[in-house]
Amino acid sequence: MKLVIDGRSLTLDKIDFFLRENPIVELSAHAKKKVIAARKLVDDWVEKGETIYGVTTGFGGFSSVKISKEDIEQLQENLIISHTAGVGENLPPFIVKLMMLLRANALASGFSGIKLDTLRLLLGMMNSNIIPVIPSQGSVGASGDLAPLAHLVLAMIGKSDVQIVKNVLDEKAALTKQISSAKALKQFGLSPVKLAAKEGLALINGTQMMTAFGAYICIEAKKLIKLADVSGALSHEALRSTDKAYDLRVHYLRPYPGQIATAKNMLALLKNSEIRNSHLTNDPRVQDSYSIRCIPQVHGASRDAIDYVCSRIEIELNSVNDNPIIFPDDKDYISSGNFHGQPLALPLDFLAIALSEIADIAERRIDRLTNGSSEKLPKFLAKDGGLNSGYMIAQYTAAALVSENKVLSHPASVDSIPTSAGKEDLNSMGSISARKCHQVLKNVQTVIAIELLLAAQGVDFLKPLKCGVGTNIAYSTIRKKIPTLKNDRILYDDTKRILGLVYSGKILNEVERIVKLI
Repeated sequence: MKLVIDGRSLTLDKIDFFLRENPIVELSAHAKKKVIAARKLVDDWVEKGETIYGVTTGFGGFSSVKISKEDIEQLQENLIISHTAGVGENLPPFIVKLMMLLRANALASGFSGIKLDTLRLLLGMMNSNIIPVIPSQGSVGASGDLAPLAHLVLAMIGKSDVQIVKNVLDEKAALTKQISSAKALKQFGLSPVKLAAKEGLALINGTQMMTAFGAYICIEAKKLIKLADVSGALSHEALRSTDKAYDLRVHYLRPYPGQIATAKNMLALLKNSEIRNSHLTNDPRVQDSYSIRCIPQVHGASRDAIDYVCSRIEIELNSVNDNPIIFPDDKDYISSGNFHGQPLALPLDFLAIALSEIADIAERRIDRLTNGSSEKLPKFLAKDGGLNSGYMIAQYTAAALVSENKVLSHPASVDSIPTSAGKEDLNSMGSISARKCHQVLKNVQTVIAIELLLAAQGVDFLKPLKCGVGTNIAYSTIRKKIPTLKNDRILYDDTKRILGLVYSGKILNEVERIVKLI
């Protein structure tokens, strides 16, 4: 299996394939020609002694300092070493590998002036599953993700630690033993690079950390919003709710695409439900609570937000975002600001809010499943309640995660602290937007998992009635892994198992074998 990159055609689907299938990554023939042409131009300018930012000058606040020709290579290595100032927990291996792919794709567009051999080394490390160890904190999202990318390049010059990780999505991947990059490169027949003019700058001026997070979150969010429809529909069954509020005549009168899509999903999931048919008549309730009745409006709004953010991320996937930018056809270069993270910081803050709302409404459904006040389900879904507490504390856990998301949803992009002696006087903080959005994603996945777990328990009290065509598949998939809660047991184990079904995509995949969700 191969993935050919050219700086123009990377998509979220290809990234999903890259992470899950570990293909060999290659440059297109056209990309090779463009990279060579841009490099030749840089070499010509250096030979002529032209003054070019970051090539024959210092960086940031030192941009007015001219560098002699004999010191140009040392300048690039010093850049990398001085910028490896990251701190905090290490980035997950899947994010680092994505950073490598995204940086390679940006360089493959042929506007950065990097040597072809240097780019080939980056590809060689990816294809050998050599994953640099990179601290997660230290980027202000200004000239891109300088510190994280500098740690990546430090591995390319043989001066840092790496991990050899084939399956970067394995939850234990981060625990893989670290070895020196020099040793790892030698093990796979690769050699550390000696950076030439412009190369250090070309490798670290970019938005690849925040874009890597954004791409991964978007891939998972598109699946999660569908799974939220499934969990909402399963709660609908357990709460014996009405599906009248999903009538498409209602939603075409307020034609937001996400709202209509969600309503269609709910109707498809609940089709032929024996539970629903059992209370079509003689039901004293006039209407359901918002957390059920307004699923299309709330899930739909988040769905539209996810689609918008994904469209921004896909633009960034194929963007040139370093500095200065080389224009080989015009034999020109421009020092500009395509590295600035603001186009990502704002959408990623928005995405954190949109994801948080999915958990907000799910937690309210969890409360209705457990409070025993109005839907004729046993309190806390416990059999022999009192002696058993049932799923009482599962709602606490969901509430804690929802509350944490409220804090994480405060936008990072509204802040800015100037850096580089005021030369970089407005920073995006997009890397912070990205990291906290990732935590929000994980929290929401857990809340949806808890809802699925509790909704299945609620359905158990309605037997022998069966769920709809889609909800019954979700219920059966859960019950194959997790038995009905009859007596109190360690809920951590239940949550771990249901999370395994969520992370693997098992529930959604099984449902979509029968019901095609939008």
